[in-house]
This record gives sequence, C-alpha cells and structure tokens, in this order.
Amino acid sequence: MFLIDTHCHINHLNNNSQSPELDSVLKQAYNKNVKLFLSISTSIQDFYHLYKYTYQYKNILLSCGLHPNYTHTNNDLEVMKLLAKNDKVIAIGETGLDFYRNKKTKKIQKKLFEYHIYISNKINKPIIIHNRQADNEIFSILKSNKNKLCSGIIHSFTGNIDLARKLLDIGFYISFSGIITFKKSNDLRSILRFIPLNRLCIETDSPYLSPEPYRGINNQPYLLYYIAKNIQEYLKIDFLEFTHILNKNFFKLFKINKEIHKIINKISYKNDI
Repeated sequence: MFLIDTHCHINHLNNNSQSPELDSVLKQAYNKNVKLFLSISTSIQDFYHLYKYTYQYKNILLSCGLHPNYTHTNNDLEVMKLLAKNDKVIAIGETGLDFYRNKKTKKIQKKLFEYHIYISNKINKPIIIHNRQADNEIFSILKSNKNKLCSGIIHSFTGNIDLARKLLDIGFYISFSGIITFKKSNDLRSILRFIPLNRLCIETDSPYLSPEPYRGINNQPYLLYYIAKNIQEYLKIDFLEFTHILNKNFFKLFKINKEIHKIINKISYKNDI
C-alpha cells in the first residue's frame, strides 16, 4: 500500500537554482512509498506552469483554482472554468478565505470563493479550501451554499473541534499537514480523535510546513511519511490499515477509478511511467 500526498505545490519546489529536479523529488518520495500526488494551482499562470511541468506524469493529478491571497481578473475566472474541465484536473481550488494577510479584500475574497463553489458544482469536482482566520465566514458561505456543494476538503486544518464538527456535518473531509507534528500542536492532535477515519486525509503542502523533525528545511512530498507515522502512532492504529483508509478516502472524495492502481504499480525508481 502506498501513501498519497493530497495537497502539494510540486512545481514550486523547483523555483531557484538550488531546488531539486522533479525526478529527484519523486524518487525520494517513492523511497518513502509516497506514489500519488495532487498538486495544487493558485492562479492561471501557476496552473499553466504546473501542467507543463507535470503533464507526462500520470501519477501527478492537478487542481485548478485562484488563491484568495492573489489578485485575479474576470478573464481569469472564465479561463479557470475552461481549464477545470481538463481530465487531469480532479479538484477546484485552492480557494477560500485568508484574513490574516489582507482584511481589506474580504468582499472580493468571498465572491471569488462563491464562484469556485459554483464551478465545483457545475462540473462535479470537489473543492479544496484554504482557511486562515476566517472560520465563521468560511462556514457561513458553505452553509448558505449547502445545496450547491459538490463535496470538498479543508486543507491543512488548524481550527477547533466545533469547526471540525460543522464541516463534517455538511459532508466535508478534513486534511492535516505537517503542523499536526509540531510540539506545540497538542490541541490540534487531540481533535484527531473526533474525526471519523473515513473523513481524514493527510498532506504536505510542500514546499511549506515541513513536519517534525524536519522543520526549517524545504518541505517535500517524501516527508508525508512522517506525518502519516505521527498520526498513526497518536491514534494507535496499524500503519498499513491507516494507509488503506487514507487511500480509500482520497479515491472516494476525488472520484478516482481503480485504474490508478495499475499506474502506481508500474512506477519504478527510474521514473519510467
């Protein structure tokens, strides 16, 4: 059984002269049995770069979305609607709200978020949500659009148990990143016991949020193994069983057919997929 990185920015790992090449990134990941990746886009330009960077790799799937922290045009919205129909795209996002960096754009962010919900519903692909200091607003928008929701996931969850319950009640999945491994994340780890295993996902969010004991270095997908081990040990569940549950959740949420298993089984460290 292999691990799935459900949220990474794999094209951002190669953004300077000292960054690793993609083959090297994947080889390290394969050595830790991380063999399937959902790489997230944050703008139209980012999507084009991501697609060109990864199109030959059948085990790297994509999202298409416009991040709330960046400025986007009306034309970007129309282009996103078209790009989101691509077969390699399995999700819409990342989208959501971020009031940590800029509270002046609240109205713009909310409209953009609602547009992503509309596209997600229209093409029947789940939505990936970014949330920073916007718990109430995120849930309020989701609740008001409840009948329009396809399905979705909150990535890198850092909220409280009340928010987790509300999200679970409307059918969402919850994903944990390297933050869950931090020494000061005891409160966040305690929430794990309240999350049904069939709604749980894990991610690296690489190149950000490296887990313990690798904080301070550039995060890579192979470090997903340490996130998985940390959660598995905390929950006291068999590692292979835990991996099986995580994979089943991913396949169900993102509507992945069993053909992906054939692709994964063909992967070699020479990267000849």
